[in-house]
Amino acid sequence: MMQSIFWTGRLLSRAIRNGLASLSSAAELNVSNRKHPYLVSVVCGFPKDIANGRTRKGQFGDDAWFSTNFHNADVIGVADGVGGWRAYGIDPGEFSSYLMRTCERLVQMGHFKLSEPGDLLAKSYYELLEHKKPILGSSTACVMILDRSESIMRAANIGDSGYMVVRGGRIVHRSHEQQHYFNTPYQLSLPPPGHDRNVLSDRPESAETSEFAVECGDVILVATDGVFDNVPEPVLVAEMRRAQGLAGDSQRLQAVANSIAWMARNLSFDGCYMSPFAKSARQNGIDAIGAYLYQNIFFLSY
Repeated sequence: MMQSIFWTGRLLSRAIRNGLASLSSAAELNVSNRKHPYLVSVVCGFPKDIANGRTRKGQFGDDAWFSTNFHNADVIGVADGVGGWRAYGIDPGEFSSYLMRTCERLVQMGHFKLSEPGDLLAKSYYELLEHKKPILGSSTACVMILDRSESIMRAANIGDSGYMVVRGGRIVHRSHEQQHYFNTPYQLSLPPPGHDRNVLSDRPESAETSEFAVECGDVILVATDGVFDNVPEPVLVAEMRRAQGLAGDSQRLQAVANSIAWMARNLSFDGCYMSPFAKSARQNGIDAIGAYLYQNIFFLSY
């Protein structure tokens, strides 16, 4: 699950409120009622295999995303499919893509609660479990809901996808990784029949939830772990500062998103670079050089 960006498709999504932007829906402005706070969204991501990876609206390889709105709410989300399932003949992108598409549909139908992003994630997951054709796999996920009427952002995060909020050039809110142990994040799963006891699967109710007020000019980065694993926090903050004040300039906003995504990918190829993930690996007794440490751990140890 916690591979370097070189091995998994990585999604970058960022949101800026009230006339400043949000990176979350593919190079298009997502502008709601201008009488209230709103998100303006762009997105950038790369499949693990650019030549052969799947890239379409809402999906970059094994990663998926959505950005939508309903009445007085803007909702965004990301999900990171577990690439290790590919070794078992299962497409890792199907699980994450279905999870995000269902979240988007539920929001558009009004079947969600402004105050409970975790409930939205749970509804999507349980609908996946009831699908006529089993959609096997695992995924981390992060869903965020902006209540425009209250200027409140609420988030639910399970695993090591997550968000970062920068205000006035400093981090004011950030999600925390949920790990069972190193390189084994919490994840939603649907294993093949007969393998339930052997596959790591967490309930959506285990998601970390948070609620905080947002202000004009806040920049919110929502991304899968390939961004946070490869790009140091100070560098992310510096790039996010560049997005301030760009609500009316989608091209420049998109350029910031592209810059962070390319930076994460390029750093993952540098064998001499001590990435945040590599540092964490060494702290856990694993000699990792650069950002590449390929470990798809989703089966429990006996």
